[in-house]
Formats: sequence, structure tokens, C-alpha cells
Amino acid sequence: MHIEENPNDVRAADLIVGIPSYNEAELISYPTQMASEGLVKYFGDKNSVIINCDNNSPDGTRDAFMNTPTEVPKMYISTPPGVKGKGNNIKNLFKKSSDLGAQAIIVLDADLKSITPRWVKNLGEPLFEDFGFVAPLYVRHKYDGTITNNIAYPMTRSIYGRRVRQPIGGDFGFSGELAEIYARQGGWSPAVAEFGIDIWMTTTAMCHDIPICQSFMGRPKIHKPKDPGESLGPMFLQVVGTIFDIMTEKVSFWKEVRWSKPTAIFGFGLGEMEMPPPVNVNLDRLYDKFQSGFASYNGLWKEILSTNLYKKLSEVKTLSFTNFEFPANLWAEVLIDFGVAYKNKAHEKEKIMEILIPLYFGRTCSFVVELEPMTIQQAEEVIEDQCIVFERSKPSLLTKWLDTK
Repeated sequence: MHIEENPNDVRAADLIVGIPSYNEAELISYPTQMASEGLVKYFGDKNSVIINCDNNSPDGTRDAFMNTPTEVPKMYISTPPGVKGKGNNIKNLFKKSSDLGAQAIIVLDADLKSITPRWVKNLGEPLFEDFGFVAPLYVRHKYDGTITNNIAYPMTRSIYGRRVRQPIGGDFGFSGELAEIYARQGGWSPAVAEFGIDIWMTTTAMCHDIPICQSFMGRPKIHKPKDPGESLGPMFLQVVGTIFDIMTEKVSFWKEVRWSKPTAIFGFGLGEMEMPPPVNVNLDRLYDKFQSGFASYNGLWKEILSTNLYKKLSEVKTLSFTNFEFPANLWAEVLIDFGVAYKNKAHEKEKIMEILIPLYFGRTCSFVVELEPMTIQQAEEVIEDQCIVFERSKPSLLTKWLDTK
């Protein structure tokens, strides 16, 4: 068992590229190689190291990583056997960046197929120019990232007042100073230890008034794509649960925020665009899962949602597949009522998250139908419009959240 390996005896580093992984033996070599090339080409004057933060993968991830030829030294760190989760891997990275005295840390997904050396430049350079957190901006297929488009982006934007288009992008940069802030944060929930980590890092940066920028990656994000109706898994519960948890903890910060402001963009705009690969969505399955939610959770939805909202939702239920529409303003209010219920019924958090899923499937179904005839740029405009709907619902959120009855 290898908990830590440091064959080059690296004791200090200005810049770290961290690659969190679990069972990524087949794919990890490519991002590792690109990271090394990017560090050599763009940060040749810095002491750099590439660290694989792994969950003791049984598939040979460690060997695939350590055997990848690189000019930049590599380290391998693992959580103890049985300890899983991306967040736990990144927690190891916070600690190691402090030990090495790093000024800047870049994190890259281990399953990236589209990364180029320039990604390292784009995520790293702003960290040496007074930014503390760098979020990625990449062209994504209009059906890719439905949790981002319908929950994470509009909610973080309306609640915390910062427009960060990919708050759970998976690839990002942060300063050594912010790594110390992260390491000091309490309340490390089981969700943050897993897929909740990205949204936790983004919103923690917002709540500490860290200078944030977005960096254009120049290429689409190509990784293992997922049909939103098929492979939601624990990610939904962890991401959305973390959003609700942070809302509860940071209410004194966000209740003062009224509208959102733009976030600086580093790198080139959306000029020559390479098209991302298509994402296939099974609309029938999304519609059926929404409808079957009524059979399973009707009574519970009635308890959580305001009377007027429940009535509107019941009207949506009556729509046939060909005329189906679950509008953005209704969705924004549904998320508000669920967030309030999550806060007020602490002992039922998991149940509340579970019964939100069929409603998310309904909104996703409607969203995909609406976007079907559109270009990526037109779809972006729909997403921006949805964000404005969420921002307009902020007074309703505040009223319900601060009502202590």
C-alpha cells in the first residue's frame, strides 16, 4: 500500500498540478503528460510538481501515473484504504500544498481527453496576477452539465452575487493562501468529502471575497459524458446538498447580496469554436421519472411546496410528453421551497434531497426540449435568462428563509 511516494524528494514547490483520481488507470496518463508539457512551456521559471491524489485505486492508477514519462517531478498521495471521495483527495492536496509552500495550485480531472498544455497556462497564470481562484470556461454541449445549468450556476449566481459559469467545472486553480483558508474551514460534510468539493470550493472563495476570475480553456471539455437521466448517482445529492448546507452556514453573507456582478474572464473569448461531442439524452426516461415521482412523493411534495406552487406543479403533471413544459420561474421557486425545508427539517435532509430528484428530471426534460432546435450560443442565452429569473426570485428566497415560524 502506497500512502505517499516522492521519488524525486520534492521538498518545496511554487506551483502544483493536482490530479484527483479513483480507478482512472486507463485515462490518467494523458492529462499527466499535458500537465508536464504545460508546466515546462509556460512556467519553466517555477519549481513545479505534479501530484496524483488518489483513493488507493485497485486498478493500477498509481502505476499508470508514476510510469508516465514527464520532465516535471511527480508525487503520489493516497487516502487510506476504504476512504473514498474526490473531496478527501483534494483535502490531501491542501495539506501538501501547505507543506511545500506552494503559491499556486491547479486541479485537473483525471479523465480529461481534451486538455492541452495551454489549460495549465490559463488556470495557472491568473494566480500569479493577484487572482485567488480561477474557474474554467469551456464550450460544452448544450445538454452536458445539466446540474450546472439548472442548479449550480443559477443558484450560486443569485445567492452569492457572482457570475461563475462553471462552479463545478472540475478543473480550476487556487492560490496557496486560499488553500490555507480551505484547510481551516470546519464543517467538512460527507458530501464535501466526495463530489460536493467543487461547489464548496467555489462558494467558499465567494464568501471570503477572494478575487475570482474565469479562464477560457480554448477547447470543449471532453471527458466521460453522462446521460442526466441515467447516471445521476450520488453526485446530485452531494452537489445540491452542499449548496443547501452552505446556504444555511453563510446566510449572514448572502442575505445582503441583491444582484449579481460579472466575473473577469482571462484568455480569449468564444472566437473559433471547436464543437463538443454530442450528449445523448433519453427524454422519455426523464418524463417518466418525473411522472412516477407523483406516485411516490405526491404527499411529501405537498408538505414542502407552498399551496400555489404545488397547484402549478400539478398542472405541469397533466401535460402530455409532446406539450411538456416545466418553466424556469416555477423551478426557481421549487428550489427555494426545498432549500427552506432542508434547513428547517435537519433530520430529514436525505429524504428531502431524494424527493427533489424527480422534479429535477422534469425540469431537465423541459430544458432539453426547449434547447433542441438551438445552437450552443442560443442555448447559453436561455441559461442566462434562467439566471435572471433566479435573481428575481431572491426576495422570495429571503422572505421564506428568514421566516422562523
